[in-house]
Amino acid sequence: MRTSATGRKTALVLHSQVKSPFAAAGREIRRLSGSLRGWDDEGVKLAILCGGGPAPGMNSVIAAATIEARNSGWDVLGIMDGFQHLIGGRVEEARPLSITDVSRIHVQGGSVIRTSRANPTVRDEGAADPDWRLHACLASLRRLEVDALVTIGGDDTAFSASRLAEAAGGSLRVAHVPKTIDNDLPLPGGTPTFGFETARSTGVELVNNLMTDAMTTQRWYLVVAMGRSAGHLALGTGKSAGATLTVIAEEFPPDEPIRLTRLVDVLETSMLKRIAHGRPFGVAVLAEGIGLRLPDDELAQAMPEVERDEHGHVRLAELELDRLLARQVKERFKARGQDVTVEGKNIGYELRCAPPIPFDIEYTRDLGYGAVDYLKRILKGNEPGGMITIQDGHMVPLPFGSFTDPETGRVRIRLVNVESSSYRVAREYMIRLDREDLEDPERLGPIAAAAGLTPEVFRGRYGYLAEG
Repeated sequence: MRTSATGRKTALVLHSQVKSPFAAAGREIRRLSGSLRGWDDEGVKLAILCGGGPAPGMNSVIAAATIEARNSGWDVLGIMDGFQHLIGGRVEEARPLSITDVSRIHVQGGSVIRTSRANPTVRDEGAADPDWRLHACLASLRRLEVDALVTIGGDDTAFSASRLAEAAGGSLRVAHVPKTIDNDLPLPGGTPTFGFETARSTGVELVNNLMTDAMTTQRWYLVVAMGRSAGHLALGTGKSAGATLTVIAEEFPPDEPIRLTRLVDVLETSMLKRIAHGRPFGVAVLAEGIGLRLPDDELAQAMPEVERDEHGHVRLAELELDRLLARQVKERFKARGQDVTVEGKNIGYELRCAPPIPFDIEYTRDLGYGAVDYLKRILKGNEPGGMITIQDGHMVPLPFGSFTDPETGRVRIRLVNVESSSYRVAREYMIRLDREDLEDPERLGPIAAAAGLTPEVFRGRYGYLAEG
């Protein structure tokens, strides 16, 4: 913290050199001097940055943290584009934030200070300083005379925040606010990450519209939802929308690849079951993380033209799992002389910058306030920082390292618990081939007939799907 007149003068000069993104609108950047709440913190400068992909509620965190810091007499800087400019030493990209700037942004999607996936923890083994990116970030923050930092992001940003706090050696305090529409951070008590509930709500609206279209036009939609390796968003969207079925990676044995043929069998038999019920339409929701576990041999046969990275791995962005599966399913029906319309859809980008629903607004205001409140406490101690959580209505910080996987050194990933009651309920309301279908002749007959097979042949071909 800077309490000298020289330090205060330097801070004023820095502020005069940095133009606000809101200045064009004619609004004056207001610097508060002294505390409005009796906190003797004059001279503290807070920086706020966002990392990773967007999530609904980011602006609300920015607003709450800025307001609480400003009301405490702190200066506040918005770091544009995540760690990107800090790594490059472009401190002029920082923007002062005032209460006026942020007073109504909590209802908006996106981030007024933008975000990026720039990663300061990437090591450059060929450089004189392999950790130069991390050290460049610290140098930039020192040039800006930042004492405290709020990072808003997912598991990668949380890891970067912890490394930054560690490398600072006590000169910087860091509070990380967990966000991701993937809901894959290990928050206590099953608490969702902020942005997830808004993304699910928006996803449900999209799937409901597709279901209505499917019913109206008698077609099928295969919807792939974002989530990386976790299936929370796909399952939450499918369950809430009453989709025909939802398929997530967690339902398959974790130590085995997910065969493309098995996926197509699951989708095909669900469609045949619907047809047997006189409803030849529907929507299936699939988690994108399935694509991470497809075997290379099947992918090479199904999509020989798909792009791969320098390590030979398929680029998920190029995979287009929705279209791949739609094509495979249509070929199954076409081989039997049956004509069906199957459309692939990918949702995710439509969800990330949606205006936050009231749940996420309230949640993120608590988190933003809690981040600054936590920083106030640790600025006078030895704790470098931690991740902010809300538990039973109370702000509970988790020290850096307490939520890390000791085997990987990264933040633990929270996957869907397929043994939970919530998942069991989701399965009960899906239209999927099950054991009762195979054991009851009255149920099996119409499904097998829809496939143009005898019950015995159908059971022999698809019976494995109901095992276990």
